[in-house]
Amino acid sequence: MKKFEDILVSAKNKGLKKIAVAFAQDEDVLKAIKAAVNAGICVPILVGDKEKIEEISKEVDFVLEDIEIIDEKDGNLAARKAVELVSSGKADVVMKGLIDTSIILKAVLDKEIGLRTGNTLSHAAVFAIEKYHKLLLITDAAMNIAPDAEEKRQILENSLRVTRSLGIENPKVAVVCAKEKVSSKMQATVDAQELIQMQKDGKITGCIVEGPFGLDNAISKEAAELKGVHGAVAGDADILLMPNIEAGNVLYKALTYFSDSENAGIILGAKAPIVLTSRADSDVAKLNSIALAVLCS
Repeated sequence: MKKFEDILVSAKNKGLKKIAVAFAQDEDVLKAIKAAVNAGICVPILVGDKEKIEEISKEVDFVLEDIEIIDEKDGNLAARKAVELVSSGKADVVMKGLIDTSIILKAVLDKEIGLRTGNTLSHAAVFAIEKYHKLLLITDAAMNIAPDAEEKRQILENSLRVTRSLGIENPKVAVVCAKEKVSSKMQATVDAQELIQMQKDGKITGCIVEGPFGLDNAISKEAAELKGVHGAVAGDADILLMPNIEAGNVLYKALTYFSDSENAGIILGAKAPIVLTSRADSDVAKLNSIALAVLCS
């Protein structure tokens, strides 16, 4: 797959999945759900203030006939109900609506009704960028502040669920740092070295891990050749494993606002994918995120 149209087609071919939307009375969220329904990729269960959901749906011409609405005016309870729908098998994906991220994640991690697995939760963003020759996954731009090498291993394992869904059998992983040589003064380069050793030891499988890479050497063969950086991943990365949340977040937003690109983002590491988009994300990004979650469910 090289573009989001491919992801939408694959999500549709997978069959309708049920998506539980927590506190659904949000115009942008309902627009995205409407588009996903029209694209034939999901059946929504809308949890939230029924009156407001119906009012906003009329404004965006979203016909609610045959769509289940669970009336819950409290955001915390709406989040719990949406998560419970997934944990009980009545839905396949959770989507955040008009509530804070902390509220939905609290419900996801609830020991009684949540979706916890013991794994690290992480954010994976998929970009289709005009100047890059294939889809590019960036992780982690939203969840883990300063992951150590073991946490990065789990973040990487989470991202492989996405690449498998995209049909990438042996993804090339670039461990991104500020320089290409290991230095004890730069922890991210030491982590890169540890991750490569983990793969040699069989603790990481199903991908090719190389690094440390500067961003340029990970995505540009010309830059890699000029700097003498060699390997299967150099200039051809499928996954950019970022050093920390600042680097991941800045790259995510730079690509969003400075490039001709489309993107999607989901949370992984729970029993089911979580669509957790920003209010600043476009309707298209939200639709793409729903499609990606459906594909990974």
